[in-house]
Amino acid sequence: MKHKKGRDAGGESNGDGGSQKGGGEVPLSIQLDIVEHPGDGGGGLGTGGGGSASFFEPWREQTPGSGSGHGSSGRGGGREPPEKRLTLFALRLAVLEKAASGLGKLDFVWATVVLLGGFASSLHITDFWCVTVILVGEGARVFSRSHELEWQHHATQTSTAGGALRSSSRFFRHIVHALADPAAAVGGGGAADDDARARAALFQRQIVAFMKQRAWHAPDVSLLPYTGWVFVSRKIGRLLNWLQLLSAFACVALSIMRLWRHDFGGGDNMRPALLLFYTLALAEASLFLFEKAYWTWKVSICKLLHQVSAECELGAYGLVSLTRFFYDAYSRCIAGSIFDGIKMDLVSFAEELILSDFLDEQLIGVRILQQFANSERSAGDTLRKVGTTPRSIDRLVEMLNWKRPDEEEVRRCAAEVVSKLAGKRQNALRVSGIPGSIESIMSLLYTGGNNAHAPVSQTPGDVAEDEASPAARGYDHLPFNLLGLLILKKLARDHDNCGKIGNARGLLAKIISFTQASPVLLRNPHASDSQVRAVKRALQLVKMLVSTTGSTGLALRKDVAEDVFTVSNLRDILRYGQQHRELQKLATDVLTGLALDESGKKAIVATGGVVKQLLSIFVSAEERELGGEAGEALAMLALESEDGCSAILKRGDVLDQLVAALQDGDARRLNAARLLRNLCAYSGEKHRERLRAATKALPAALSATMAERDKVLEVSVGLTVEICKFIDGERFAAELRGAGVAEERAYAERLASVLRRYRYPEIRVPRMRRFVVQQVIWLVKCSRGDVYVELFREVGMERLLESIADTTSELECYHVFSGSVGISKHRENFSGIVDSALELIAGSGGGARAKE
Repeated sequence: MKHKKGRDAGGESNGDGGSQKGGGEVPLSIQLDIVEHPGDGGGGLGTGGGGSASFFEPWREQTPGSGSGHGSSGRGGGREPPEKRLTLFALRLAVLEKAASGLGKLDFVWATVVLLGGFASSLHITDFWCVTVILVGEGARVFSRSHELEWQHHATQTSTAGGALRSSSRFFRHIVHALADPAAAVGGGGAADDDARARAALFQRQIVAFMKQRAWHAPDVSLLPYTGWVFVSRKIGRLLNWLQLLSAFACVALSIMRLWRHDFGGGDNMRPALLLFYTLALAEASLFLFEKAYWTWKVSICKLLHQVSAECELGAYGLVSLTRFFYDAYSRCIAGSIFDGIKMDLVSFAEELILSDFLDEQLIGVRILQQFANSERSAGDTLRKVGTTPRSIDRLVEMLNWKRPDEEEVRRCAAEVVSKLAGKRQNALRVSGIPGSIESIMSLLYTGGNNAHAPVSQTPGDVAEDEASPAARGYDHLPFNLLGLLILKKLARDHDNCGKIGNARGLLAKIISFTQASPVLLRNPHASDSQVRAVKRALQLVKMLVSTTGSTGLALRKDVAEDVFTVSNLRDILRYGQQHRELQKLATDVLTGLALDESGKKAIVATGGVVKQLLSIFVSAEERELGGEAGEALAMLALESEDGCSAILKRGDVLDQLVAALQDGDARRLNAARLLRNLCAYSGEKHRERLRAATKALPAALSATMAERDKVLEVSVGLTVEICKFIDGERFAAELRGAGVAEERAYAERLASVLRRYRYPEIRVPRMRRFVVQQVIWLVKCSRGDVYVELFREVGMERLLESIADTTSELECYHVFSGSVGISKHRENFSGIVDSALELIAGSGGGARAKE
C-alpha cells in the first residue's frame, strides 16, 4: 500500500517523491493525502469552519512544545555574557594579590634570614629600624589579609551572602557602604527612580532579616567581653583596612627614602642585600596600592557592578547578586588557581545557590534564574542549561511546596522558572518525570479557603483563611494559582502528562473548581484581570484534557463529565459571560470535547439551560466565530444521541433558524448543516413529522453541492442524503430545478466529478466519498431510479465505484476523531455501501423494485 504524505513542519517530504525505479513499478492501490492542520495549542479544537481542524476530521498530533522556546541565539546573541567582565576583573585582582603576597613573603624571608639573621650586628641603626618597621607592617598586613580571605572563603563554603557582604576585606568595604544607601544601589542621584530605590531597599531589608537569624554573622559581634561597641568585628575590620593602607604607604615611603639616600655602608654583601630588600618591599607595597587603586577605579568610578547589572537585566536586585558572584569568583581565584574563578557564570552560580541550605542564598539564586528565564536574550541558554541539570530541576520543583511566609518570594520565583522550563518539550518531560512533581505543582493551586469552589469569584481579601494552616496567613494565593495553572497547561501539551494530571488525586477537581466564575465577576467590567485570567487558564487546561486522544482522553473526558461542577460552571460562563467572549469560546470548546462520549452528552443534557444557551449563541449574529463554535458543540451533542436531538428540538423555531443559517458565512453554515443532518439522522421516529420541515434546506444544500468544495461540499452532500429520506424522486427533481440545476444529468456528473476529485481518502473530508455513494444509492433506489442508472452509466460511475472499492480506508469508517483516533464508528461498513451501489448500477435499475 502506497501512502502519499504531505510535507511536515520542516518542509521535508515524507513520501518517496513519486519516483519510480527499475521501470514498470506499478503504484499500489491506496494513496492517502495527509495534511497538517495547525492547532490552537489547546489540543486541536478548532472553530469547525474556515478550514480549521475540528473533531469532525482527524488532525495529526503536533510535537509538544515544538517551537515554544525562547530562541537559540543564547545569551547576548553569541557574545560573551556580561558577567565575564566581573570574572576577568576578579582574575586581574587575584594576579595582583598573589603577586603582592608572593613578593611580601619573599621580602619577609629575605629580611629575617639574610639581613636580620646574617647582618644584624653590622646593620646601620637607620636601616635596622627601617627593616624592622617594614617587616612588622608587612607581616601584620599579610597576616590580616590571609585571615580575611580565609574568613571570606569560609563564609562562601557555609553559604552566607550576608557574611560575604559584611566581611572586613578591603575589596568589599566600598560595596557594603554603597549597598547601605538604596539610592547608591540603583545608581544614586536625585534623578534615580523612586520605585527602583524602594525595591532595592526592600530586597536589602530581606537580606538583612535573613542575616539576623544567623548569630555568628551578625554585623556587631563583640570580639572581647564587656567592651561594648569598641571591639566589634565591623569596627575592627575598618581599623585593619586603614592600617593596611598606612603600612603600605609607610613601606613605600621608607623604601624610596633609603633607596634614594643609598648610604648603607657595611661589608661587600650588605649593600646588595639591602638594595634587594628595599626593592622587593617597594614592589610589594606598590602592587598592593595599585591593586587598591584599580579596585577603586573599576568599582567606584567606572561603576562596573552597575554596568554589568544593567547588561544582565537583573533589575533592582542585581547589585546584591553580582556582589556575591564577584566575591565567589575572586575567592576561588585566591584559594586555588587564578583561572578557577574565570570559569564561573551566573547561571551555574545561581544553580549552586538554590541548592544551598540557607534561604538568603536560595533567594539570590532563584532571582537570577527568574530574571534570565524571563529575558528574551538569555532565556534560551539559561533554560537549556538548567533543564540538563537534574539537581537544579529537582530543587526548583521542591521549592513549589514551600509555604512559609518568609519563603513566598523564593517559591514565586521558582514557579516562574518552572513555568518557563515547561514550555520546552524536553524540559517538560524532565519536570513531569520527577517523582511527586505533579503533586508539587498542585500545591500551587491551594487557595487558602475551605471551600475549593469559591475563591476564584472572590477578591483576595474575601478568601477565608485556613485556620489549620497558620503559615498560609497573609499569603496572596492568586499569583501562585495562575502559575500553577500555567505550568499544568504547558505540561498538558504532552499526551503522557495529561494522563499524569488525570491520575493525580484531587487535581482534576481542583482544576475544575477554577472554572467557576460568579455572575458578579463576569458582569463586572472592572473585575480583576488576574481572576479572569485564572478562569481562562483553567478552561484552556480542561479543554486540552478533554481533547486528549486515545484511551487517556476517554478516561479524562469521563472523569471531567462526572465532576458535578463541570457543566454547571460552563453554563454560567455561557449565560453571563457576554463581556468575556474568549471565556465563552473556551467553555463551548470544552462542551464540544465532552460531547465526544456518551457520558459527556448525558451530563450536558441533564444540566438545565446548557443547550438553550448554545442555541442562543449559535443563532445570534453578534459573534460569528463564537456562533460557529456553539454550532459545532450542538452538532456533536446531536451525533448518534436521541436525547441530545430531543433537547435541541425543544426550541420550536430551531429548524427555521438552521435553514436560515445555511445562507450565512462559512463557519455558521458548515455547523448548521452538520447539526441539521444529525437531527434528521438521529432524532428517532417521534420527531420524524416535525423534521419534514428540514426539506426547506434542500435547495441550499443542492446549490452548495454544485458550487462548493471541501468541508462545505461534504456536509452538503451528507445533508442532502438525510433530507431525501423525507421526499421521493419526483420531488427531488423539482428541487433540483428550484436550485438552478437545469438537468438531472448535471447533478449526476457533479457526483461523478467529486469521486474523481477524491480518488483517495482525504483527511480534511473523511466522509466525502461515503456521503456521495449514499446519495448515489438513494438516487438509484428512488422512484426515478431507472433514469439515474442510465445517467450514472453514461458518466462512468460504475468504474469510479470499482476504483473506490479498492481504496477504502479505516479513515472513512468514523463520524468524529480525537486526533488520529477514530470515535463513534459508522453503523454501516463503507465497503458494503460501495458494493451495494455497484450491484444496483450493474442491475436493471431498482426504482420499481426498491422504492422507499
